[in-house]
Amino acid sequence: MGERLAGNSGDGAFGNGTRCACPLVEGTAKVQTRLFIEGEFVDALHGATMPVFNPFNNSQICEVSSAQAEDIDRAVEAARRAFSEWKRVDAAERGELLLKLAVAIEQNAEELALLESRDTGHPLRDARNLDVPRTARCFRYFGGMADKLEGFLPPVYPGFLNYVQREPIGIVGQIVPWNFPLMFTSWKLAPALAAGNCVVMKPAELTPLSSLRIAELINEAGFPPGVVNILPGFGSTAGVRLAEHPDIGKVSFTGSTETGRNIVRMSAGNLKKLQLELGGKGANIVFDDADIDKAVKGSASAIFHNQGQACIAGSRLILHEAITDEFLEKFIPLAESIRLGDPLDPLTEMGPLTSKAHQERVIDYCKIAVEEGGEILTGGKVPDHPALANGCFVEPTVVRARPTDRACQEEVFGPFVSVMTFASAEEALTIANDVSYGLGSGIWTSDLQRAHRVAGELHAGMVWINAYKIVHPGSPFGGVGQSGYGREMGFEVMREYTQPKSVWVNVDANIPDFYQRPAT
Repeated sequence: MGERLAGNSGDGAFGNGTRCACPLVEGTAKVQTRLFIEGEFVDALHGATMPVFNPFNNSQICEVSSAQAEDIDRAVEAARRAFSEWKRVDAAERGELLLKLAVAIEQNAEELALLESRDTGHPLRDARNLDVPRTARCFRYFGGMADKLEGFLPPVYPGFLNYVQREPIGIVGQIVPWNFPLMFTSWKLAPALAAGNCVVMKPAELTPLSSLRIAELINEAGFPPGVVNILPGFGSTAGVRLAEHPDIGKVSFTGSTETGRNIVRMSAGNLKKLQLELGGKGANIVFDDADIDKAVKGSASAIFHNQGQACIAGSRLILHEAITDEFLEKFIPLAESIRLGDPLDPLTEMGPLTSKAHQERVIDYCKIAVEEGGEILTGGKVPDHPALANGCFVEPTVVRARPTDRACQEEVFGPFVSVMTFASAEEALTIANDVSYGLGSGIWTSDLQRAHRVAGELHAGMVWINAYKIVHPGSPFGGVGQSGYGREMGFEVMREYTQPKSVWVNVDANIPDFYQRPAT
């Protein structure tokens, strides 16, 4: 991949205001900084704001309005007013609005990619080639799905017609994580709107800018006011109110397992429906008959893409003992060759982590791995190049550790992969399943019978064979165990955002008299 350092393109910090000028690679982009409620951009009621930082150099990008509990309340009220009409809108018309939004995203693709890259640290080439296209594809998929969700007719007693229809839940709260904010905005908004719900969404406090730009495009597409409300804010205020609000019928959350547990407790007041996509500790198993070159390349992408900040990352590399040396002889140099640098530089392959606090967390896990007897094979530290000194960088890190070590049990959420070995498929499965998480797993082998057998035994919601981290709007995404419950994507998520209603019709007047008494 070349030299470790890609380069940098300078600061270019935003100023303050409703929409702020920001010099990026060339020209000027603008950013929305206010809450989006009932089709308008407004300040938080008490004027609260929060800073947004550029993780490449920790410069402040802008100040964004920070929603408080009262702001969530007025957004929920706006959604309640809108729902009475939105639920009656023809499903095909809802779909057309989503398709218009997909087109608007494609028309503004470069601006969205630049904004996402500067706000999150994603390399610009990934934002261009992955994040933005996936976002548009998701809105387009559910635009087509809106009028495809069918009810059914169960066979019941003679003399009765029973039909089951699916209805929107009503007002849903959605909490977007900071690792893929643009993409997850689409994953949550698109199916909820296609199903006929109204939404109050809270982007992550670290990375709210692309979600607010989507809010502007929602207005341009012609969505009725109040159907979508997007309010940046802190989890301890805005997030808590979403989870507790008595008029919200469902919360969809993507984030840490610990926060997910808190949401379960806070949602009990009105027994909200929950959809929780939580942490992961993905097992990536390489058998001795695998194509080593493909497995090395795929495993590097599985853990180092987006700086390892992905719940489905292949963060546990489980290698057959017969190929461990050969694999690592290729994998470690590949990790060491990854270009770190300014995310806006087209040569950058790995940008910074999204915040200074998270950088410190990942470095702490490097220290913990050593303290527990693990061996750092490469990385494990902040890069010492002066051009990266102010950013939130961590070198791609490979650690050899025992399956029971914290490095192999706890989610690090960074460019940090732990290596273990096995002698048999049964041992590989024991190692893979011996964690509390169950989100994604990978298998590399040329024996497809074994691949299917092992896939069936893995404790995970998703399994990739001779690939990793492939996602599509038509395929359900989610986990088991401490990775949460419910599913994003496909028909499964449309069921998540609707509820069944069973309607009984008496088509025969001579129905049984269940209270008939014997003659006296």
